[in-house]
Amino acid sequence: MSILVINSGSSSLKASLFTADGDRRNFRFEHIGQGRLPDHRAAFAALMRELGAETPAAVGHRLVHGGEITEAAHLIDDAERTRLESIVTLAPLHLPGNLLGVDLCRERFDVPQIACFDTAFHVTLPELARRLPIPQSLGLRRYGFHGLNYAHVARQLPRLLGDAARGRVVVAHLGNGASLCLLENLQSVDTSMGYTPAGGIPMGTRSGDLDPGIMLELARRLGGDELADLVYRRMGLLALSDGESSDMAQLLASATPVARFAVDYFSRQVRAAIGAYAAKAGGIDALVFTGGIGEHAAQVRAAICEPLDFMGFRLDHEANLRNDIWLNERMAKPVLRIPADEESMAHGLVLEILSGGTR
Repeated sequence: MSILVINSGSSSLKASLFTADGDRRNFRFEHIGQGRLPDHRAAFAALMRELGAETPAAVGHRLVHGGEITEAAHLIDDAERTRLESIVTLAPLHLPGNLLGVDLCRERFDVPQIACFDTAFHVTLPELARRLPIPQSLGLRRYGFHGLNYAHVARQLPRLLGDAARGRVVVAHLGNGASLCLLENLQSVDTSMGYTPAGGIPMGTRSGDLDPGIMLELARRLGGDELADLVYRRMGLLALSDGESSDMAQLLASATPVARFAVDYFSRQVRAAIGAYAAKAGGIDALVFTGGIGEHAAQVRAAICEPLDFMGFRLDHEANLRNDIWLNERMAKPVLRIPADEESMAHGLVLEILSGGTR
């Protein structure tokens, strides 16, 4: 049977059609809202045109937030669709696009629609990582995100690292949305994003962690809608570059001081997070880069790793420029580049659901 997997991000739409004979067709729509695709609806319309008369047996959707659901995948019936609508406020930059894809596919294809949750990979977080320093009665906790790709990376590590894969590995998923995850025994034990995908390290248009007092002051100055727009769409690299760009590739190509500052700031915060995980875990055995920036921006990887020499991480300059899988010098600790592939993970989850299995 053919399976269509849809991965709707904050500024992109990726999809893959997995056919019964093992082939895979990929569809990519980037920079939504910045060019010929004004919004996600236009991107989905373009995807449907490219699919033509193709009718899959099922559609899997990457859902950024699953709320309290701990299963990795879940059939989207009417009750589940209603539940997902109720948690849109937890990921307002992502879930509307995720659910738009669900609705459009339900209109076009009379086949099972299956949600694959990013948050499920982090169900293994220990209480020390899951809990926030606020009253538990408020019911707010760390969820963690980018879970489908972290699961994909964890699946690749034993092939690349052997037994060392079960050690202390930091995975840096760096893209327009960015986070880090500390793996031990191939499971998530800490991650930088928290209650929503707005926390952690700086991103394209999201600030990452901020002094709570700043948020109180912004709430005093701004209305709720304006504050939400600022938090999700006008912070991060865009703000650090004084509005020049939220796109790392454009910032790296720019000669302006503000672009250079934004890149340096981002790199510094990423390596600070890596250092924090080293302190928490008592050391790090391997480092992995993934995501759009992590996979393609050699300059950013170099800026992150150069000050980490004291931890044993040293890049091979030529390997880094070639975007090899192995980026480290021969005698240094492993530094890997593993391309993101949330679609293949979702494909596997869809097959499990269709066969009656669970994960």
